[in-house]
Amino acid sequence: MIRKLLASLVAIAGIVTAVPAFAQSAPKEVPLGGSPKQVPSGDGTVNVLYAGSLVNLMERSIGPAFEKATGQQFRGYAAGSNKIANEIKGKLRRGDVFISASPKVNSSLMGQANGDHVTWYVNFAESPLMIGYNPRSRFAAQFRSKRWDQVLQEPGIRIGRTDPKLDPKGAFTVEMMTKAAGLYQQPDLVEKTLGAPDNPEQVLPEETLVGRLQSGQLDAGFFYSTETSDLKIPALRPAPELQVKASYTLTILNDAPNRSGAVSFVDFLLSEQGRALLRQHGVDVVKPSVSGSAQAIPPSVQAVLDAAAQ
Repeated sequence: MIRKLLASLVAIAGIVTAVPAFAQSAPKEVPLGGSPKQVPSGDGTVNVLYAGSLVNLMERSIGPAFEKATGQQFRGYAAGSNKIANEIKGKLRRGDVFISASPKVNSSLMGQANGDHVTWYVNFAESPLMIGYNPRSRFAAQFRSKRWDQVLQEPGIRIGRTDPKLDPKGAFTVEMMTKAAGLYQQPDLVEKTLGAPDNPEQVLPEETLVGRLQSGQLDAGFFYSTETSDLKIPALRPAPELQVKASYTLTILNDAPNRSGAVSFVDFLLSEQGRALLRQHGVDVVKPSVSGSAQAIPPSVQAVLDAAAQ
């Protein structure tokens, strides 16, 4: 009887000591576009918050190349730029590096009144807005033979776009369609193609828009050239008078938990290797320009900027 009791106690002790080991092995990854929460970077991981239009570029190219070059771990979170900025201001999400698709988003994080999350940022790339369509859509032939705005008015066509309040691309879409209404002398073009700005039948999270088009849930949508080029999506470029484009910016957040890792990531992205990867994915690399306090830029980042400007 005593032997059985001792054996039971030993077994229970083994289970108790095993629990902490299991708990420590729980994953720390943040699901792409997942629910807002703060993520510690004390493990050396670099948390990069970035515009959803860069999902493929960041997760399949920049992230793995950065890890290979530095030995550090990349963790990305993709969403509309304004959505990310709102999460940062609301202290719902914390990161090391922030990459947005519009300088205006960075400005909303600068200064004491805005939480002083950003002191400086760099414009480093651009990407024009395009009209992409599914090649298997029943409207595909029309996109190849008619003007794009006429096809977007066809009955039954399923159009996808992002929320103009949460994502610069959504705002650019409304801007471009408003310009098209004037150019093509169709005062009701915006209403016929987009409906209300927040039309629930069209507005989708930026990080899901490409997948919806590729799966056939959408016939057409508004995408940056980096998305259409990178993923081989057939696309039409609007007339020059209608062109609007993303202006990608990056910064190191003032409360970055892993500041040294953030500096390494920015150094890599702005290096010749990083810029070459951007070009491979259809991004128009531009001469870097700094906004905000240049004196606050880390020395190694300034050195890379100087080299890229030559």
